[in-house]
Amino acid sequence: MLNYSAGTRNLLASCDAANIRTVVTARQFVATAKLEEAVAALSEKARVVYLEDLGRELRAPDKIRAFLAALTADYWYRGKRLPDDPAAILFTSGSEGEPKGVVLSHTNLLANREQLAARFDFNAQDVILNVLPVFHAFGLTAGTLLPLLSGMRLFLYPSPLHYRIIPEVAYDINATILFGTNTFLHGYAKHAHPYDFYSVRYAFAGAEKLQADTRRIWMEKFGLRVLEGYGATETSPVLSANTPMYYREGTVGRFLPGVQWRVEEVPGVTEGGRLHVAGPNVMLGYLRSERPGELEPPASRYGIGWYDTGDIVRIDAEGFVTVVGRVKRFAKIGGEMVSLTAVEELAARTWPGQRHAAIVLSDPKKGEKIVLATEYKNADRAELTARAQQEGLGELCLPKDIRVLKELPLLATGKVDYPALTGFVRERSEI
Repeated sequence: MLNYSAGTRNLLASCDAANIRTVVTARQFVATAKLEEAVAALSEKARVVYLEDLGRELRAPDKIRAFLAALTADYWYRGKRLPDDPAAILFTSGSEGEPKGVVLSHTNLLANREQLAARFDFNAQDVILNVLPVFHAFGLTAGTLLPLLSGMRLFLYPSPLHYRIIPEVAYDINATILFGTNTFLHGYAKHAHPYDFYSVRYAFAGAEKLQADTRRIWMEKFGLRVLEGYGATETSPVLSANTPMYYREGTVGRFLPGVQWRVEEVPGVTEGGRLHVAGPNVMLGYLRSERPGELEPPASRYGIGWYDTGDIVRIDAEGFVTVVGRVKRFAKIGGEMVSLTAVEELAARTWPGQRHAAIVLSDPKKGEKIVLATEYKNADRAELTARAQQEGLGELCLPKDIRVLKELPLLATGKVDYPALTGFVRERSEI
């Protein structure tokens, strides 16, 4: 599943990593998404097949053969397709270098579906509205495979950014389950009529931290508790989730059945540790462009089959998981490790309803400095300082500088594009 929003360079690198020789797409999609240049570049490396052209070439005998093959597929493929064979390859965004191919097996995908079904009472009467792209693990597993393999009705919408249209779609199709990210859910809530989500019984948030103002507006406007979960593409993707029965605000719930976990101490980090996981939903391995087609199984300090998430988490006595931040999203200020996520949360509490992102730039005096980028046009450091003092937070949790931007750069999943933001702020700092 190629991430068409990743840019031409990353698309080509993805094809190299997985030895992709044929790309299937549609002319209408390419024109609508303005991907002509990307497809032209892909066509030099792989054969591009358009569904419209394929449809015109099909004749009655082709359709009859396909129909008969579908009826006898169980006979012909029995024993030829094994549970641990690759079922799908998803690609990372490339934000930390070349995009990696994440190879997921049939076991991985089906196990994660069963893990979710063990915690939530999904049934055949449910109608799922999936607005997330299927090149994203959340959109593929939870948003697409879960309903298809559970006998539910599924409605796919092509863009999660249509904040005014999607609430109306939910109303028209009587959607009962909605998947989204914090960014998307907040956008829907701002533009929706209070009755648009009248039929929704589960609203799930993942891929980025659920902000308090998003949680509040969904409860006040729609009477719905947004259930926040946590995972990674490498884990198919869900590792933990809040449920109606086991819910704790500010956490990402408890681990799903079958997930093994260990927390590694990180020097300089006093709250939480680095999370390693294993289980039936952990990927077969990575494909990298520097070694095309060569599968690299997951491994961490705890052995083969363990995946190092790179996230700092805290787990309480009842098993509820709180994500403190990524290891790479900590700044070292005056010898102390400061979580950039904590800086963003402070800004969100000070100026709710706005988008904020904290990044790190080099500093000649202290080695590193934190810069807060925000869409709040009246952002003032003095106001942020007052809020930090009120909450008893130290000076280190405050950004050295605040940059007001009209819009923060976003990935297709709704998460902030931190590499693009860092590059933009750095360039402006050097002018």
